Amino acid sequence: MYPRALALAASLMAATTAAQAETALPFALDWKFEGPSAPYFVAIDKGYFADAGLDVEVTAGSGSLDAIPKVATGAFPVGFADINSLIKFLDQNPGAPVTGVMMIYDKPPFAIIGRKSLGVEAPKDLEGKVLGAPPPDGAWAQFPIFAAENDLDTSKITIEPVGFPTREPMLAEGKVAAVTGFSFTSYLNTARLGVDEADISTILMADYGVDLYGNAIIVNTDWAAANADLLKGFLAAVAAGWKDAAADPAGAVESLMSRNPASDAELETRRLELALDANVVTDWTRTNGFGPIDDARMANSLEQIKLTYEFQHEPDAALYFTGAYLPEGGFPLE
Repeated sequence: MYPRALALAASLMAATTAAQAETALPFALDWKFEGPSAPYFVAIDKGYFADAGLDVEVTAGSGSLDAIPKVATGAFPVGFADINSLIKFLDQNPGAPVTGVMMIYDKPPFAIIGRKSLGVEAPKDLEGKVLGAPPPDGAWAQFPIFAAENDLDTSKITIEPVGFPTREPMLAEGKVAAVTGFSFTSYLNTARLGVDEADISTILMADYGVDLYGNAIIVNTDWAAANADLLKGFLAAVAAGWKDAAADPAGAVESLMSRNPASDAELETRRLELALDANVVTDWTRTNGFGPIDDARMANSLEQIKLTYEFQHEPDAALYFTGAYLPEGGFPLE
């Protein structure tokens, strides 16, 4: 028994030492535990974060405006947030220690979700129709850019302010012909209300002239300066989680279900698949890698943001994103 006791003690000591060697890293999401958050739980369950010396705890959020100050104040070293919201935050809070370090949604999910049977399949179809839009909606905030890029006569579009809970029901009931929303959310919500998916059109703003980027991994710059290697390891683990999710969405959602057992596995798998197909695995990321951004596109996106937001200071792309913690050429997703 004595040798076995020694072996057990040694094993426990080794496990304790390994746990102590991992650096605790709180990670603030932008939203609830849904399909697109599954890759981060995959990275936990498969040990990708642990291999990088990290003990990552993922915390749900209530929107990008919630995640950004959490990271800026240092309460969370890393987070997940809409880069456009970050740009405005930094304009209003110059010098705040936060920046983007890894682009996740190469194409943002800002979209118009319409009913083909109600005559909405392309941008111009909105003229003469009723568009439901929640005033705080992120997609609605970009609508002026979308309208300008597609030469829409907005005087011919009737805007119906709607609440988030009534947005898709009004579309399903035909009270509006289209709504603004996130592509993978409003599409699925409409389908779940009984609308035939063949009747639902998804007009992704990124496919119609809107050059904005979407959600990115953001970091507290003070923490990053002191923990560059840990940050690089974190981003590599995130990329590995997304790569596995792209290869096996249903398997990735299994990791999500253990954190949110009340969710619908089939629904969240569809949500993850839609995000992968429309927002993450794009022609650009296939060619240029996952994580980096295109400088020319970022410059153009800042010009587009000026259509809807009056900058207090001259925008500087270098303040909003750095690729310094990414490998050259980004990460492969396929």
